[in-house]
Amino acid sequence: MERSSRKRTAFLLAFLVLMWGINWPLTKHALIYTPPLLFAGIRTLIGGFLLLLVAIPRYKKLNFKQTWYIYLISAVLNIILFYGLQTVGLGYLPSGLFSAIVFFQPVLLGILSWLWLGESMYGLKMFGLLLGFAGVATITSAGLNGHISFTGILLALGSAVSWAFGTVFMKKTGDRVDSIWMVTLQLLMGGVVLTGTGLSTESVSDIAWTGPFIFSLLFISVFVIALGWLAFFTLVGSGEASKVASFTFLIPLISITASAIFMNEAITINLLAGLMLIVVSIVLVNVPLRSFRAAKAKKSKDIPPCASLAQARDYK
Repeated sequence: MERSSRKRTAFLLAFLVLMWGINWPLTKHALIYTPPLLFAGIRTLIGGFLLLLVAIPRYKKLNFKQTWYIYLISAVLNIILFYGLQTVGLGYLPSGLFSAIVFFQPVLLGILSWLWLGESMYGLKMFGLLLGFAGVATITSAGLNGHISFTGILLALGSAVSWAFGTVFMKKTGDRVDSIWMVTLQLLMGGVVLTGTGLSTESVSDIAWTGPFIFSLLFISVFVIALGWLAFFTLVGSGEASKVASFTFLIPLISITASAIFMNEAITINLLAGLMLIVVSIVLVNVPLRSFRAAKAKKSKDIPPCASLAQARDYK
């Protein structure tokens, strides 16, 4: 049973990292054919309506009157602010720098999970989180050229902060709501707000309904939005949020690799160096604290019971 659970977790992690990594170049390509806010809203609504087909048979678990505020807060943090600030912010900063700031989220999440959820925090784990961010920054540092907008930096930080708080809020309140209804309603609520904002500031006639755009829209709606968020919340709900988030450091790596393959973007030494930092980061964050305690306990047991204080010091 435990082995099956590990395989399921590994599959969900691999799926999530791959889909959310592919999302960046796909979105970049799709924005050639559509205004940003309308695209963000339409793809989110499609993902929400797809999951609604799965959620409706579970209507007895909705409890909307008692838990509506949980769905609303989750939608504001994880969809409206996260996608809204991200979409607008990309107009102010190079995508590499913006991505590096957004993926400061796992570090924020590790700290918030420690403070709010009571998850373990120790030096090695914190070092691993910071190392993962350093890996993302290394990978994306090649894009740091030209004028750096303070507004763009604030929007990127806002996107990272909203995602971190949204994930911790979901983990904190997850036992009071059904996970499928949580994902479904936050997508629908967020999609309505983003689409409404897009309709008031952008023109639907500017969308070019070409084959490549429709493919990107449907792929992102199904695999990135609907199934991606469902996988993310499933993982966070079943394990430590900070450990799950550490694997999201791989997303910019997948994104840049996919861009290099499909969009002819260069692979640099930064990519390889960043990959090494990210791999080490994931290992450090996911090393169980109990392994260190067990090793320390074993060491203390090996000291002879009759040993003096000086002998114990020598043994160490």
